[in-house]
Amino acid sequence: MITVIFIAFGLAMDAFAISITNGISIRNIRISNALRIAAFFGIFQAVMPLIGWLAGVNLRDFISGFDHWIAFGLLSLIGCRMIYESTKMDLGKKVINPLNVYVLLLLSVATSVDALAVGMSFAFLKILIVTPIIIIGTVTFLLSFLGVFVGNRFGHFFEKRIEIAGGLILIGIGVKILLRHLL
Repeated sequence: MITVIFIAFGLAMDAFAISITNGISIRNIRISNALRIAAFFGIFQAVMPLIGWLAGVNLRDFISGFDHWIAFGLLSLIGCRMIYESTKMDLGKKVINPLNVYVLLLLSVATSVDALAVGMSFAFLKILIVTPIIIIGTVTFLLSFLGVFVGNRFGHFFEKRIEIAGGLILIGIGVKILLRHLL
């Protein structure tokens, strides 16, 4: 359960960082704006692991001998990508309209692709998916909601550090899974 919570926080960092950016872009922030952004991110972060898990369940028997390596590789790759992308972020760029449905759909899909891979990892590790998707969706929703307001007030100070922390969390979990299976 603790590992799933850490994974949820790690996955939510992309959405949190984008929410901060959205908060910077919205001048007159309203609770309804934050709820809209958080709902998009939370729903997509919950659905993508389910899709990944369903795909992974079908592949599990073929790769059961090295599934821990796949989980380690996927989580490490995702974490490294988050860290790398955090060095390329430019908060000076404005999202055209962070409340536009199409913009939110694109951002939600982009930030939840990692969750798809994590869902596959859960399938390989034979973890039931219901509790993780509820936790991942809820954590992402709450952090995204908070991120809009953080971004509106303090966004220029935190975004890159949050992405790096999320990446390190995912890498650490991948190492833990690998060590648990090797030792």
